[in-house]
Amino acid sequence: MLNLERLRTLDALARHGSVSGAADGLHVTTSAVSQQMAKLEREVGQQLLARNGRGVRLTDAGRLLADHAARILSQVEVAQSDIEAQRGRVVGEVRISAFPTAARGLFPRALRVLREDHPELRVRSSELEPEAGVRGVIRGDLDLAVVLDWSNKRMPVPGGLATAHLLDDAADLAMPVGHPLAGRTEVDLEDFADDDWVSWPEGEFCHDWLMFTLRSKGFEPRIAHLAGEYHTQLALIAEGLGVCVAPRLGRGALPEGVAVVPVRNAMHRHVSAVWRTDADRRPSIRAAARALGRVSAEVTGRDGHDPRTEGVDG
Repeated sequence: MLNLERLRTLDALARHGSVSGAADGLHVTTSAVSQQMAKLEREVGQQLLARNGRGVRLTDAGRLLADHAARILSQVEVAQSDIEAQRGRVVGEVRISAFPTAARGLFPRALRVLREDHPELRVRSSELEPEAGVRGVIRGDLDLAVVLDWSNKRMPVPGGLATAHLLDDAADLAMPVGHPLAGRTEVDLEDFADDDWVSWPEGEFCHDWLMFTLRSKGFEPRIAHLAGEYHTQLALIAEGLGVCVAPRLGRGALPEGVAVVPVRNAMHRHVSAVWRTDADRRPSIRAAARALGRVSAEVTGRDGHDPRTEGVDG
């Protein structure tokens, strides 16, 4: 009989490509991964790993068994989902992630709702960029991830994932209060062709979106500063060092010296929750998605809140 935990270790090795990556994904030591693989090789009577420089690679037998392991583990997930669904109780553990502004703007209230409604459910949350969240769900390191794309640049969702739309998050232009356009009721992106820009780090989805969007307006943006956190971006704006796109979700109070103005052709982020379709019936995942949907409705003003006041002092 093949041991399920050893198959899980092999699957993690195949997905992560290294012993250290598998150990991180499984939350165990590298020694534990090596021990599990040695036992699995004795069970099947074949070599599953081979040296590859300083690392390892799967042998042909290892790749064959890893393919079977992925299918077996998927069926185990389906079985667990069916059992949980039949039992109907929201118990156990659910692991969720969100990109930074959603983690700040949605998680605190959503996690409180989950704790109040389902006290037997343990929630582990983390802050991850959308691409990392999707990878975590695909690998099985996460049960659900809150991700985003933009109205004019969609992020493809791989097959095997279910998606639930949570909210559309409008974005404004942030600029120093002394900027000539700070008093406008609306602005166009082209108005800032000669300004310095503050952007997200290169390689991130939102940085690629910003470059794509500004170039589509007919100018090459002058990116002066890169910062992953909106609070850092706005702090740079407050000192007169450029302009930036400032989504409303999780924005909080603006620093002194920063003005935000809506964009005439409104920019929106689509915020969604994703999870594996083979876990679709798990009550814990459904409960997490419902809590996020409930809080998203409050944030977007369906409870009477006006999102245009988000982030405005006084």
